[in-house]
Amino acid sequence: MTASVLPARPRTRWLLPERPDPAVVQSLQDELLLPEPICRLLAARGHSPAESAKRYLRPRLDQLHPPGQLRDLDRAVVRLVAAIHAGETIMIHGDYDVDGMSSTALLTRAFRTLGGAVVPFIPHRRDGYDLGDAGVRAAREAGATLVVTCDCGTSAVDPVLALNAMGVDVIISDHHLPGGDLPAAFAVLNPRRPGCESDDKDLAAVGVAFKLALAVTRAMDGNENVVFGMLDLVALATIADIAPLRGENRVLARYGLKVLAETTNLGLRALKRSAGLDGRVLTAGRVGFILAPRLNAVGRLGDPMRGVALLLATTEHEANSIARELEEKNGQRQELDKRVLDEARSDVRKLDLNDTFGIVLAREGWHPGVIGIVASRLVEEFGRPVVLIGLEGDEGKGSGRSISRFDLHAGIGRCRHLLKRFGGHRSAAGVSLARDRVEEFAQCFNASARAVLTPDDLVPELRVDLEVALHELTPEFEALLRHLEPCGMGNPAPVLVSRGVRLAGPPRRVGDGGLKLRLAMDSGESLDAIGWSLGARIGEIDVTRPVDIAYRLERDEYQGVSRLQAKLADFQV
Repeated sequence: MTASVLPARPRTRWLLPERPDPAVVQSLQDELLLPEPICRLLAARGHSPAESAKRYLRPRLDQLHPPGQLRDLDRAVVRLVAAIHAGETIMIHGDYDVDGMSSTALLTRAFRTLGGAVVPFIPHRRDGYDLGDAGVRAAREAGATLVVTCDCGTSAVDPVLALNAMGVDVIISDHHLPGGDLPAAFAVLNPRRPGCESDDKDLAAVGVAFKLALAVTRAMDGNENVVFGMLDLVALATIADIAPLRGENRVLARYGLKVLAETTNLGLRALKRSAGLDGRVLTAGRVGFILAPRLNAVGRLGDPMRGVALLLATTEHEANSIARELEEKNGQRQELDKRVLDEARSDVRKLDLNDTFGIVLAREGWHPGVIGIVASRLVEEFGRPVVLIGLEGDEGKGSGRSISRFDLHAGIGRCRHLLKRFGGHRSAAGVSLARDRVEEFAQCFNASARAVLTPDDLVPELRVDLEVALHELTPEFEALLRHLEPCGMGNPAPVLVSRGVRLAGPPRRVGDGGLKLRLAMDSGESLDAIGWSLGARIGEIDVTRPVDIAYRLERDEYQGVSRLQAKLADFQV
């Protein structure tokens, strides 16, 4: 394609909430005894009447649905109890991400505590996603008569048949949407499978594993505290897998973060120390952006069984050794991220973005373990769906991410005739295709995006929760906002807007592409505001002119000092 000057990035569209009914807000104030801004935020997010708000603000373990709502659970429990009593070898087969590793560790520890002979297994990324040939071989080599999957297996029709032919029963525990007929497994535990009466369909795989472990423990009169004591793994995986933090996931993550703060899991303690989080308040953000990437790195670049070994470590020495190994892998992953991101940005600059609504880029040697992360960064930067493809030999393997207004799975599906395989969902997907089909796929994907999207759809959007004045940003207000934790997908951290803010000094660059502002408070003090991706826009700011800012209010801890800080999402001069 002919190179062109990149069009100016359109100004982010701020989506302000409709002002809630004042009577509803007043009712929440009267019942909850909370300030008006907080009650206005709760009402705007639909947490009313007061009982609904109380349930949201104070999640409890008794709000979890009974494990028996999962279809096939009773059948799975009977088979597992029989296997444990008979001393059968049970293989736990997980996926190579944090959800898969954590689920594998949870079931392994739970069943071993009950006396089970358990062998954990996770295939290498090169073996491909899901229960496949590598898993079938591993079961044969282990002499397993029962395989329990975690975070995979719903689509593994042929491998399940192969295991059945070997006399091996298979219990699927998964959360992915079925794409066709279910495997002929002994039991399929998946809240999204047809006919499952589970009230909550949003569980991560670790939530399904937790319910299975709890049900088996109860059936064998075991110690339930062992299972509840692993809520640290449940919180870690639920947050890492970007499962919606509402309903049961909110309960599991809220309690799991408390367990994680005081965890007795030697591996998690070592991981927290190596990540610099020991002794710090553990929020969902810190788990998702600091802890989880270290485990994911070994799944992306190394042997994911090392992650499981960390979570099952029985000595401090073993845990610390593996944690250091993961730290090195994460450093390698960050370097790869940066190299691939720089190369991908260079390739984007060769495109005519006035004509390109869906971006496909391919290069030799792009590591399949990092292209999904880089695709996400490009979506944020250029406001278009992106598919990145790593080429090796005659084949290309790709990973895509999308904007909110484009169904990526459907968009790629319109080009399925050019692909060997593809799968995913609305916002993320993977593809496999022949090298000589890449250019044709790029044209088809762009045409698919252009058929659905308009230029207005490419304007980035930011949903705002609340307009507040700077003088309202007190430590007490920030403490109240923390009652909304854990925040993430399905329950985003509140975005605040303050208008006409004066600067207490000139803006400056910080870190790698960051922007720091000092906001003048009416009290004469100042509030630091940092936008880690806004450094390129420093020229838009005139220290003598007020700005409107959109931000998340956080508490920053540095060298033993705790202070409020605004995490900038956007600004408008």
